[in-house]
Amino acid sequence: MTDTSTHRKRRVRLPRPSRLPRWSWLAAGALVGGLIGTGYGLIKGPVYTATSYVVAVPVDKSDPVPALGMAQAYGRAATQLAVLQDAQAQAGVPVRTLQESVRTAASPEAPVVAVSATSSRPGLAVAMVGGVVRALTRHADEIQDNTGVKLVQFAPAARPTDPTSASPAVTGAVGASAGGLLGGLTLLVRPRRPVGSVTEPVSVPPPAVAADLHGPH
Repeated sequence: MTDTSTHRKRRVRLPRPSRLPRWSWLAAGALVGGLIGTGYGLIKGPVYTATSYVVAVPVDKSDPVPALGMAQAYGRAATQLAVLQDAQAQAGVPVRTLQESVRTAASPEAPVVAVSATSSRPGLAVAMVGGVVRALTRHADEIQDNTGVKLVQFAPAARPTDPTSASPAVTGAVGASAGGLLGGLTLLVRPRRPVGSVTEPVSVPPPAVAADLHGPH
Protein backbone atom coordinates (compact mmCIF):
# COMPACT_ATOMS: atom_id res chain seq x y z
CA MET A 1 0.00 0.00 0.00
CA THR A 2 1.37 3.34 -0.89
CA ASP A 3 2.13 5.55 2.04
CA THR A 4 -0.23 8.47 1.85
CA SER A 5 2.25 10.64 3.73
CA THR A 6 4.63 10.50 0.76
CA HIS A 7 2.10 12.11 -1.49
CA ARG A 8 1.41 15.74 -1.46
CA LYS A 9 -2.13 16.80 -1.28
CA ARG A 10 -3.39 18.86 -4.13
CA ARG A 11 -5.25 21.98 -3.21
CA VAL A 12 -8.05 22.99 -5.48
CA ARG A 13 -9.09 26.61 -5.12
CA LEU A 14 -12.71 27.18 -5.96
CA PRO A 15 -13.18 30.23 -8.18
CA ARG A 16 -14.55 33.22 -6.33
CA PRO A 17 -17.48 35.04 -7.88
CA SER A 18 -16.43 38.29 -9.47
CA ARG A 19 -17.49 41.32 -7.47
CA LEU A 20 -18.40 44.65 -8.98
CA PRO A 21 -16.27 47.58 -7.91
CA ARG A 22 -17.72 49.71 -5.14
CA TRP A 23 -17.97 52.79 -7.35
CA SER A 24 -20.46 50.93 -9.56
CA TRP A 25 -23.17 51.74 -6.99
CA LEU A 26 -22.52 55.44 -7.51
CA ALA A 27 -22.57 55.08 -11.28
CA ALA A 28 -25.78 53.03 -11.25
CA GLY A 29 -27.52 55.47 -8.92
CA ALA A 30 -26.49 58.48 -11.02
CA LEU A 31 -27.62 56.77 -14.23
CA VAL A 32 -31.02 55.75 -12.89
CA GLY A 33 -31.59 59.14 -11.25
CA GLY A 34 -30.62 60.96 -14.44
CA LEU A 35 -33.05 58.90 -16.51
CA ILE A 36 -35.88 59.48 -14.04
CA GLY A 37 -35.19 63.22 -13.85
CA THR A 38 -35.01 63.62 -17.63
CA GLY A 39 -38.21 61.63 -18.09
CA TYR A 40 -39.99 63.78 -15.52
CA GLY A 41 -38.92 66.96 -17.31
CA LEU A 42 -40.13 65.62 -20.66
CA ILE A 43 -43.48 64.42 -19.33
CA LYS A 44 -44.28 67.52 -17.29
CA GLY A 45 -43.44 69.95 -20.08
CA PRO A 46 -42.74 73.69 -19.79
CA VAL A 47 -44.59 75.86 -17.27
CA TYR A 48 -45.16 79.60 -17.76
CA THR A 49 -45.73 82.23 -15.08
CA ALA A 50 -47.61 85.53 -15.48
CA THR A 51 -47.47 88.23 -12.78
CA SER A 52 -49.44 91.38 -12.15
CA TYR A 53 -48.99 94.02 -9.43
CA VAL A 54 -51.62 96.00 -7.52
CA VAL A 55 -51.04 98.90 -5.13
CA ALA A 56 -53.02 99.82 -2.04
CA VAL A 57 -53.70 103.57 -2.20
CA PRO A 58 -55.18 105.70 0.63
CA VAL A 59 -58.54 107.31 -0.17
CA ASP A 60 -58.76 111.15 0.03
CA LYS A 61 -55.04 111.44 0.81
CA SER A 62 -55.51 109.89 4.21
CA ASP A 63 -52.76 108.44 6.35
CA PRO A 64 -50.60 106.14 4.13
CA VAL A 65 -49.65 103.88 7.03
CA PRO A 66 -52.87 101.76 6.95
CA ALA A 67 -52.29 101.12 3.24
CA LEU A 68 -49.29 98.93 4.05
CA GLY A 69 -51.30 96.81 6.45
CA MET A 70 -54.22 96.53 4.01
CA ALA A 71 -51.85 95.41 1.26
CA GLN A 72 -50.76 92.53 3.48
CA ALA A 73 -54.41 91.67 4.12
CA TYR A 74 -55.34 91.80 0.43
CA GLY A 75 -52.36 89.62 -0.40
CA ARG A 76 -53.86 86.90 1.80
CA ALA A 77 -57.42 87.53 0.61
CA ALA A 78 -56.53 87.12 -3.08
CA THR A 79 -56.39 83.34 -2.76
CA GLN A 80 -59.49 83.02 -0.60
CA LEU A 81 -62.55 81.23 -1.88
CA ALA A 82 -64.74 84.36 -2.15
CA VAL A 83 -62.31 86.08 -4.51
CA LEU A 84 -61.54 82.96 -6.55
CA GLN A 85 -65.23 82.19 -7.07
CA ASP A 86 -65.66 85.69 -8.46
CA ALA A 87 -62.59 85.28 -10.68
CA GLN A 88 -63.30 81.85 -12.16
CA ALA A 89 -65.78 83.14 -14.76
CA GLN A 90 -63.31 85.71 -16.09
CA ALA A 91 -60.39 83.31 -15.95
CA GLY A 92 -62.33 80.51 -17.64
CA VAL A 93 -61.13 77.82 -15.24
CA PRO A 94 -62.64 76.16 -12.14
CA VAL A 95 -61.88 77.38 -8.64
CA ARG A 96 -59.71 74.31 -7.96
CA THR A 97 -57.38 75.26 -10.83
CA LEU A 98 -57.07 78.77 -9.44
CA GLN A 99 -56.28 77.42 -5.99
CA GLU A 100 -53.48 75.28 -7.43
CA SER A 101 -52.05 77.89 -9.81
CA VAL A 102 -52.40 81.33 -8.21
CA ARG A 103 -49.90 82.66 -5.68
CA THR A 104 -49.58 86.09 -4.06
CA ALA A 105 -46.79 87.97 -2.31
CA ALA A 106 -47.07 91.29 -0.45
CA SER A 107 -44.06 93.52 0.02
CA PRO A 108 -43.17 94.17 3.69
CA GLU A 109 -41.90 97.67 2.85
CA ALA A 110 -44.39 98.96 0.28
CA PRO A 111 -48.18 98.57 -0.18
CA VAL A 112 -47.70 96.40 -3.28
CA VAL A 113 -49.16 92.96 -3.92
CA ALA A 114 -47.84 90.61 -6.62
CA VAL A 115 -50.35 88.15 -8.06
CA SER A 116 -48.88 85.28 -10.11
CA ALA A 117 -50.34 82.29 -11.94
CA THR A 118 -48.62 79.32 -13.55
CA SER A 119 -49.85 77.21 -16.46
CA SER A 120 -48.57 75.15 -19.35
CA ARG A 121 -50.29 77.71 -21.62
CA PRO A 122 -49.01 81.31 -21.45
CA GLY A 123 -52.37 82.79 -22.39
CA LEU A 124 -54.17 80.91 -19.65
CA ALA A 125 -51.66 82.12 -17.06
CA VAL A 126 -52.41 85.72 -18.09
CA ALA A 127 -56.17 85.10 -18.00
CA MET A 128 -56.03 83.65 -14.48
CA VAL A 129 -53.99 86.58 -13.16
CA GLY A 130 -56.33 89.09 -14.79
CA GLY A 131 -59.42 87.43 -13.37
CA VAL A 132 -58.03 87.33 -9.82
CA VAL A 133 -56.80 90.94 -9.93
CA ARG A 134 -60.14 92.26 -11.18
CA ALA A 135 -62.05 90.28 -8.56
CA LEU A 136 -59.72 91.48 -5.79
CA THR A 137 -59.91 95.15 -6.76
CA ARG A 138 -63.71 94.91 -6.99
CA HIS A 139 -63.90 93.50 -3.45
CA ALA A 140 -61.57 96.26 -2.25
CA ASP A 141 -63.75 98.94 -3.85
CA GLU A 142 -66.82 97.62 -2.06
CA ILE A 143 -65.27 98.14 1.37
CA GLN A 144 -63.04 101.16 0.74
CA ASP A 145 -65.37 103.43 2.69
CA ASN A 146 -64.61 101.35 5.78
CA THR A 147 -60.91 100.70 5.14
CA GLY A 148 -59.97 104.07 3.65
CA VAL A 149 -57.86 102.16 1.09
CA LYS A 150 -58.48 101.17 -2.51
CA LEU A 151 -56.56 98.87 -4.84
CA VAL A 152 -55.16 100.08 -8.15
CA GLN A 153 -53.57 97.86 -10.74
CA PHE A 154 -49.98 99.03 -11.07
CA ALA A 155 -48.74 96.69 -13.82
CA PRO A 156 -50.88 94.25 -15.82
CA ALA A 157 -49.61 90.77 -16.53
CA ALA A 158 -47.59 90.39 -19.71
CA ARG A 159 -47.78 87.25 -21.80
CA PRO A 160 -44.74 85.13 -20.80
CA THR A 161 -42.48 83.96 -23.62
CA ASP A 162 -39.96 81.86 -21.70
CA PRO A 163 -40.89 78.99 -19.37
CA THR A 164 -40.10 79.34 -15.70
CA SER A 165 -39.89 75.59 -15.13
CA ALA A 166 -36.65 73.63 -15.26
CA SER A 167 -35.68 72.09 -18.60
CA PRO A 168 -35.28 68.30 -19.00
CA ALA A 169 -31.50 68.78 -18.93
CA VAL A 170 -31.72 70.47 -15.53
CA THR A 171 -34.13 67.91 -14.07
CA GLY A 172 -31.88 65.16 -15.43
CA ALA A 173 -28.84 66.68 -13.73
CA VAL A 174 -30.73 67.01 -10.46
CA GLY A 175 -31.90 63.41 -10.73
CA ALA A 176 -28.37 62.18 -11.44
CA SER A 177 -27.05 64.05 -8.39
CA ALA A 178 -29.78 62.61 -6.18
CA GLY A 179 -29.20 59.12 -7.56
CA GLY A 180 -25.46 59.34 -7.00
CA LEU A 181 -26.09 60.48 -3.44
CA LEU A 182 -28.38 57.51 -2.80
CA GLY A 183 -25.77 55.21 -4.30
CA GLY A 184 -23.17 56.61 -1.93
CA LEU A 185 -25.46 56.13 1.04
CA THR A 186 -26.01 52.54 -0.07
CA LEU A 187 -22.27 51.95 0.10
CA LEU A 188 -22.20 53.30 3.63
CA VAL A 189 -25.00 51.09 4.94
CA ARG A 190 -24.00 47.90 3.11
CA PRO A 191 -22.58 45.24 5.47
CA ARG A 192 -18.93 44.69 4.70
CA ARG A 193 -17.34 41.26 4.55
CA PRO A 194 -15.28 40.67 7.70
CA VAL A 195 -11.54 40.63 7.26
CA GLY A 196 -10.06 37.13 7.39
CA SER A 197 -13.28 35.36 6.50
CA VAL A 198 -11.71 33.73 3.46
CA THR A 199 -12.81 30.17 2.86
CA GLU A 200 -9.98 27.70 3.22
CA PRO A 201 -9.05 25.91 0.01
CA VAL A 202 -10.31 22.32 -0.32
CA SER A 203 -7.64 19.62 -0.13
CA VAL A 204 -8.13 16.73 -2.52
CA PRO A 205 -5.81 13.72 -2.48
CA PRO A 206 -4.13 12.77 -5.75
CA PRO A 207 -5.56 9.86 -7.74
CA ALA A 208 -2.90 7.43 -6.50
CA VAL A 209 -3.72 8.11 -2.86
CA ALA A 210 -7.43 7.81 -3.53
CA ALA A 211 -6.88 4.39 -5.15
CA ASP A 212 -4.81 3.18 -2.17
CA LEU A 213 -7.49 4.21 0.23
CA HIS A 214 -10.07 2.06 -1.56
CA GLY A 215 -7.77 -1.01 -1.55
CA PRO A 216 -7.18 -3.59 -4.24
CA HIS A 217 -10.08 -4.74 -6.45
